[in-house]
This record gives sequence, structure tokens and C-alpha cells, in this order.
Amino acid sequence: MRACPDLSLYLILGAADTAGTPFEEVVLSAVAGGVSVVQLRDKHTCARDQVANAKRLKALLAPRGVPLIVNDRVDVALAAGADGVHLGQDDMHAADARRLIGEEMLIGTSVHNAHEAAGVDPELVDYVGIGPVFGTGSKADPDPAIGPEGVAELSRQVGLPAVAIGGITGANAGQLAGTGVDGLAVISAICHADDPGAAAQRIRRSFGADNLVAG
Repeated sequence: MRACPDLSLYLILGAADTAGTPFEEVVLSAVAGGVSVVQLRDKHTCARDQVANAKRLKALLAPRGVPLIVNDRVDVALAAGADGVHLGQDDMHAADARRLIGEEMLIGTSVHNAHEAAGVDPELVDYVGIGPVFGTGSKADPDPAIGPEGVAELSRQVGLPAVAIGGITGANAGQLAGTGVDGLAVISAICHADDPGAAAQRIRRSFGADNLVAG
């Protein structure tokens, strides 16, 4: 059985998300502020550059005990020695990914509704991302927002470690306390902040993450 990491504050980013600031700088500040997992999500960079970026992140995060997850690209995750891969509903099936990556690496998946939640196989998948909670500008064609109540329902249904995602900020993170999720996944509220570390701390405090027992 793979041990799920501390999901309390899960940062998602690619080089384009940091508004010109080197993404390594944003990540180091965010980790200092309490980010516990980092996912590299880059839909526009070629595979070679994705591997290079993932290797750079892995070198930064491994000494700090923070897992690196790669979105979508199983090949990139394997090449970079990442800790896991996150699969969306249109990505590779979890069963196929598990055959490729073996039993040690983590697999996460995204769920947006009860039908998708019912399709999650707990023998293959280690955690889920549930959302979008609130309106978000991080996707060109986002699914409908489900709100904290929807997060709570899907969290109960899946019964796996979970993070809520979608439009989460320090101002609204507290609304997710008590929904059953283990943490929050954030992009813009940290990546676009003048001080990513301070933004991370604010989100953790608002959610009450420091009072949670990790995974």
C-alpha cells in the first residue's frame, strides 16, 4: 500500500503560471510558506523541456521532503524520477498508467461529479482532486463550480485522500474546512502573489491545515 503524502497545501504550476518570475523562485518561497506537494502542469511545453523542468523541480523539492507530481505525462514523470502522476478525465486510464509506472509511484486523478467519482478505482488511485469549487480562470473551459457542498459530497463518495481545487484563495479557503478533504490545491493565489510564501501561509491558516493530521 502506497503511503499518501501530506496533501494539506498542493501547489500546481507550470512556467507560464508565474508571470515571468522563475518558477523555481516561486516554488521555494511557497514551500517555505507551507506547500506540501508540488505538481508540474504544463500543457504547452515540449516533452524535452518538461523533463528538464521536472528534473529541476525534483532537485529542489527532494531535499525538502516535498513530493513532485507531474500532470498527465507519464513519460515525463518517469524520465524525471517524479513521485507520481496526476491524470485528468481525458488522460491515460489509471490502469494503463499503473502498468507503466509500477507500484511505488503515486497516481492522482480529478473528479468533477458523482459519475466520475464512481469510476475511481482505489486499488489504482491514491488520491483525488475534487472541483472546481469556485469559478476559476486557470482553465479555458472549466467544469461547473460545485461549491463546498459538492466537494463534501464527492469526498464522502470517493473515500480516498482528497484535495479541493478551483478558485481557492486565502479569503475563501476557510469554507472548505469540514468538507472532508485533506487539503487544498492552488494555482493563481500562490503563483500570482507578490509573496508566494505569505500567500501559502494565509491559505493554510484559513483552511486550518496546521491543525490537521497529515495523510
